Amino acid sequence: MSNGTGDNSSLSKDKYSILLPTYNERENLPIIVWLLIKNMDDAGYDYEIIVIDDGSPDGTLQVAQKLQDIYGAAKIVLRPRPRKLGLGTAYLHGIEHASGNFVVIMDADLSHHPKFIPRFIAEQRAGDYDVVTGTRYRGNGGVYGWDLRRKLISRGANYITQTLLRPGVSDLTGSFRLYRKEVLSELTSCCVAKGYAFQMEMMVRAKSLGYSVSEVPITFVDRFYGESKLGGGEIVQFLIGLIRLFVTT
Repeated sequence: MSNGTGDNSSLSKDKYSILLPTYNERENLPIIVWLLIKNMDDAGYDYEIIVIDDGSPDGTLQVAQKLQDIYGAAKIVLRPRPRKLGLGTAYLHGIEHASGNFVVIMDADLSHHPKFIPRFIAEQRAGDYDVVTGTRYRGNGGVYGWDLRRKLISRGANYITQTLLRPGVSDLTGSFRLYRKEVLSELTSCCVAKGYAFQMEMMVRAKSLGYSVSEVPITFVDRFYGESKLGGGEIVQFLIGLIRLFVTT
């Protein structure tokens, strides 16, 4: 469903809104923001970083405010919420305040290196894609720092989903992606899954709605600071979401 417009004049006007949903990421936030600014400035892109903090008790918002003082309100946009309200609504909240025509979603815990964003942008421009998603399971992509349990959960989730839904992408549970703004808005609005299953549903819905999707290999590194938010409840929600999508799509 891409519009096929890829002339240089339109490319020069592209702006990228990078959404960073955060919860207890005070140690990671300064590092990821610095890496984002370095990589985006070096590549010469127009961008903004939108921090959506869900009432972190560790002072993440206060750290974000200091970063805004350092880098300026045009680069660091703060759109906090009073409490944890879910990843999907965090994206919708960010989109409402995004001034870019493209949106990057990624984790704030240093699992996703900003050096891959220029590769996403190059891939999107080359094929005029609606969505470019990072993949850990093709080409030179990979995962570092996970124990055997996490690897089995991720591989198993992707294998089961590939078998049942055939979504056309190799990494369904990743959360490092580039979207056209209007595409992300539509997909987020129609997705009902929570937690771990949310990213899977986004890709399945993208395929069913006819959006064009491409993949770029990435390396995923387990978080440096803080604790993983994946638990038993997330796995149950994933299985429920998988069954629902299998029945309804």
